[in-house]
Amino acid sequence: MAALSVSSTPNNRILCSLANGDRALVEPHLEPVTLNFRQRLEVADRRIERVYFIDAGLASVVAVGAGARRRAEIAVVGREGMIGVAVVFGVDRSPHEAFMQVAGHGRSIAASVLRSLMAQSRSLPTSLMRYAHVFAVQAAHTALANAQGKIEERLARWLLMAHDRLEGDDLHLTHELLAVMLGVRRAGVTTALHELEKAALISTARGCVTVLDRHGLELSANGLYGAPEAEFDRLFLEAC
Repeated sequence: MAALSVSSTPNNRILCSLANGDRALVEPHLEPVTLNFRQRLEVADRRIERVYFIDAGLASVVAVGAGARRRAEIAVVGREGMIGVAVVFGVDRSPHEAFMQVAGHGRSIAASVLRSLMAQSRSLPTSLMRYAHVFAVQAAHTALANAQGKIEERLARWLLMAHDRLEGDDLHLTHELLAVMLGVRRAGVTTALHELEKAALISTARGCVTVLDRHGLELSANGLYGAPEAEFDRLFLEAC
C-alpha cells in the first residue's frame, strides 16, 4: 500500500466534517498509519497515548470484565469514527479495548496534543462530542440487540454495520470472528448464516460473507438496525 499523505483529503467522516479552521488546526499533527489485522489500538485500563481516525478498515470496541475473563463487543468503528473516545471527555483511559477486525489505514494523533487543540478551539470539541454521542447511542443499541434480539436479527444488524463501513459487498469475516463479536457459539452463527443465505440475502465462502440483498438484511434485523445510523447522519450530514 502506498504511503499516505496527511495533506490528502481524508476519508474519515469526522475529519471531513470539521470546519476549515479546525481542519487546519488538526492536520499538521495527524500521522498516517497502517492498521493491521488484530492490531490493538486501545488497551483496557491503560493510558490512551494516541487517538486514531480510521480512513479504511473496521475496528471493534470491546468491554472487558474483571480479570478479562468476559468480553463483549459494544461498538464497531470504521471511516465514520475514531478510537479513543474517552479523550474527548478529558479522561486518560477506559475499561474498554479496541483492535482491528479488518485491516486498513488511517491517521493518528497524540492524545495530549488533541486535548490541547480542543482547548484552543470552540468548535472542535463540539464536533468530537457529536461523534462521542453517536458512539454512545450505538453502544446502547448493541445492548438492546443483545438483550432482545434473536441470533439471526443480531447477525443481520452486525453485517449491515460492517457493510456500512467497508468498501464493496464482500466482508472478509470468519464464523469464529462473528461468534466472538456476537457473544454466541460458532454453531449458532453458522445456523444463522445458513438462514440468511437460504433467504438469498447473503452468500458465504470460506472467510467471506457477501451481501446480496441489503434491504432484505434490514428487514431481517427487525428494527435493531438504523437508529444509531440515523443519528450519525443527522449530526454529520455534510461530512464526506
